[in-house]
Amino acid sequence: MRSNFIKSTIILVIGGSISKILGMVIKIALTRNIGENGIGLYMLILPTFNLFITLCTMGMPISISKLVSERKINSKRLILSLIPISLLFNLFLIIMLFIISPYISNYLLSNKDTYYPLMAIGLTLPFICISSIIKGYFFGKERMFPHSLATIIEQIVRLLLIMYMIPKLMIYKINIVITFVVLINILSEFSSIICLLFFLPKGNKITINDFKYNKQNLKDTLDISIPTTGSRLIGSFTYFLEPIILTYILLKVGYNNSYITLEYGIINGYVYPLLLLPSFFTLAISNAILPIISNYYSLKKYNMIRKKIKQAILLSLSIGIPITLIFIIIPDIPLKFIYNTSSGINYIRYLAPIFLLYYIQAPLTATMQGMGFAKRAMYGTFVGSIIRILVLGIVSYFRVGMLGLLLSTIINMIYVTLHHLCYINKYLKTVTYFE
Repeated sequence: MRSNFIKSTIILVIGGSISKILGMVIKIALTRNIGENGIGLYMLILPTFNLFITLCTMGMPISISKLVSERKINSKRLILSLIPISLLFNLFLIIMLFIISPYISNYLLSNKDTYYPLMAIGLTLPFICISSIIKGYFFGKERMFPHSLATIIEQIVRLLLIMYMIPKLMIYKINIVITFVVLINILSEFSSIICLLFFLPKGNKITINDFKYNKQNLKDTLDISIPTTGSRLIGSFTYFLEPIILTYILLKVGYNNSYITLEYGIINGYVYPLLLLPSFFTLAISNAILPIISNYYSLKKYNMIRKKIKQAILLSLSIGIPITLIFIIIPDIPLKFIYNTSSGINYIRYLAPIFLLYYIQAPLTATMQGMGFAKRAMYGTFVGSIIRILVLGIVSYFRVGMLGLLLSTIINMIYVTLHHLCYINKYLKTVTYFE
């Protein structure tokens, strides 16, 4: 089990490193082609994109990973029986998004240029959903190489399309360009699906009966995915509300739309992505540790769970601390090198120390999900999100620009991380005492 954890983590870290480098190149190509105004527009629709990605996947990658790792049900029938239900639900989401896009564009985001990009989001959802279902299967089987390779291919396809097509499209309005940026996800996710299919077990015949609705499989999946989705949905919905609340209040207190779009774009397009660079490492650890924690928990090996948590935190900090020091001391160098801009230096210096907590938050969340405490994790995320929205709304009224956005992020990060850490520590102490 220990060798599987280390092997899985190494594969995910290597794959994640390559993918993150490609993602960085993609970000460089995108930002240098569409400029700060383009990035600002893209960042306005990104919270809605993330919200609908959370809805379309319904937490199934984690629930499938957990169910497959427990080896109690037929993996093939589980996966295939979920696909038709998922596609029907995604069709409903597409129709809903087409209906509400005009309202979101004109009244919530107060920017008509977001209309076509918002509509384009719906077309990407089925591809993202199918890809996530298959990836959940491979995580459950602790086969990390197919996932890593598929992600790399996905990024390469995305990069080639951005580098080749975006310069040609810049003769059109910026909203058309951003619409194409969203639609690129269709081809990139499709390439990921094709890659993953090559690694599925050979020799198993697939029949129509395998796709039939299975009540027990759906129930088992939803028992895990609903609390998990609830937690992510809360975070995504908070992120969805963020630009809406920020735009409304800042416009009301005297700021103009150009300032809001530009500064929001800088923070979400340059600052956060740079600070989140080490997150590929922590997410790799989280994905590797979830099936292992789930297995140890079913065997009541609580001391082993404690050891894995310590390992995960130490590994996360080993990469997080050096990078945080770079962001504090010389933030201009990575900012200039990656995005060819100096915008956002002060933002990075303020936020970098707090993001150390974020780097250990993902392994803690995965641990709670592996032990079956997804509902408790959802509760912590829910309270943290309420605090975030309240701080954003209250502080922004004092006409302090983007300070409300920064403070809301910091306080949310502190609360959620401490909540997860305290709950896990308290539970493990309790069960160890009664053993």
